[in-house]
Amino acid sequence: MIATREMGTMGRRLGLTTVAILLGLGLALSGLSAAADPCLKLVFGRYCLGGDVNPLLQTAPAPLIQEVAGKSLALVFAEDVDQVFVLAYGGRIYKVLRSYRVATQLRFDEIQSLLVEKYGQAEDQSRFPDYASTPGRRLIAIRRGEGGARQVWRPAATWRIELTWTRELGLSLAYIADAIEAERAAQVGRGL
Repeated sequence: MIATREMGTMGRRLGLTTVAILLGLGLALSGLSAAADPCLKLVFGRYCLGGDVNPLLQTAPAPLIQEVAGKSLALVFAEDVDQVFVLAYGGRIYKVLRSYRVATQLRFDEIQSLLVEKYGQAEDQSRFPDYASTPGRRLIAIRRGEGGARQVWRPAATWRIELTWTRELGLSLAYIADAIEAERAAQVGRGL
């Protein structure tokens, strides 16, 4: 009877030890899976910058537009009244860009303030003609297509953020994976 109790206790201990080992192996394997699909930054709560684009093709809602050109893939999703463009190269997401339907100075300043609060001051890469020295004149230059506002943050060595306002794209916020974008640019530059 004592031997049976001891074996039952040992069996429970062995069972708990086995469960702990299996959990550890599961976590280790999920870590390997995460390493194989490096997510540099989760953008807008849904898009994995630097990660595999294929899971997005299987999620709901489906993309509004899907275009393929060689190793490049462009997806367009509706997000409330805005649109999100997901660009991939070689199956990995290199750019996630939100295009805001409402493009105003107030909206630009609001987004910029949130980014400054989180990431610090940006590098100003805006381009305006000499006459556009005031906010009102800059707005006129943007509407005419003669200039554009561009703020760039580099919170990590592997990715950056760009807040832009141009006539062509309107107001947009982009997260860009530097290495994948450079790889794509090199291939496109070679005509591949």
